[in-house]
Amino acid sequence: MIESAVPAQEPPGDEAEFRRLVERHRRELYAHCYRMLGSVQDAEDALQESLLAAWRGLAGFEGRSSLRTWLFRVATNVCLRLSSRRPRRMLSPDHGPARSGTRDLGEPVTGPVWIEPWPDDLPADDEPDPAAAYLRRESVELAFVAALHHLPGTQRAVLILREVLGFTAAETAEILDTTPASVNSALQRARAVVRERLPRRSQQAELATVGADGRRALVNAFVTAWERADVPALLGLLSEDARFTMPPLPAWFDGREDVGRFLTDRVFATPWRLLPIAANGQPAFACYQYDGERFRLGAVNVLSLRDGRVSWIAGFVDPEVTRRFPVPAEISPAEISPAEISAQDR
Repeated sequence: MIESAVPAQEPPGDEAEFRRLVERHRRELYAHCYRMLGSVQDAEDALQESLLAAWRGLAGFEGRSSLRTWLFRVATNVCLRLSSRRPRRMLSPDHGPARSGTRDLGEPVTGPVWIEPWPDDLPADDEPDPAAAYLRRESVELAFVAALHHLPGTQRAVLILREVLGFTAAETAEILDTTPASVNSALQRARAVVRERLPRRSQQAELATVGADGRRALVNAFVTAWERADVPALLGLLSEDARFTMPPLPAWFDGREDVGRFLTDRVFATPWRLLPIAANGQPAFACYQYDGERFRLGAVNVLSLRDGRVSWIAGFVDPEVTRRFPVPAEISPAEISPAEISAQDR
């Protein structure tokens, strides 16, 4: 359980006290909304709506449950309402088959369609319980969030409330206005669906296996190869069945050979600079593309690993998504060599 429930309490007496009490739960509520909705923008909207609804509904908080339980009741119901009005969020393989040709990447598919990356602003290092810190990172991994969105809304809520947030069956039933028996039944069905869609090991387990030094070496090798447009070196870091996705563009590539062709034909048509960051508890990069004058933020790439190799490069090229990461919008071209710029201009 990430955070123990606080004892039942009296409702806060004024707005300032309400804000003070709620603040300790804000980031956990924000992450909950992200898991439920698969989008940072939607999560922000849901969080604001939830806090406003909680403030307006204070009169209905009788202190029989903890403030935390009550806040998650409000937020979960907001998320369920929002998700019922929108299409299911998905990954590129759910949208259509992989492509081999690199000429046509398709028109961007806009709207609330794609699973979005989560800026890694939920530090687990301040969590006193190492197991809870590990779970916190696992619960926002891209594959896990995507698997959640193959569930009906209520099953998704049950799985998150029970297995991520640590609520009991009785507490979850109270949050969802149902019975513990219904909660337990929904949890069994949700577990089965998610288990089928998750890799053998979580990214936290994969990262623990390679260790801090191995992760550092992989990140450095990836940056060096990408910035040098060294396709053979990059392919040497990938698994044989590696994928490259890039929503909102519908095109994606499956397998080292097709990924290599895409890198050669399209990605490295311009120089890049990479800034290592983290997203969804995974290694990631803010990717800056040279436009003839400056390097401008063009994508965020999130890496998934398997047995020490990169099995998935999840690229996100929507400016509305990339701007939510706390990185510069552009960087100086000082680091690029005149020869490289000259060659690119030709």
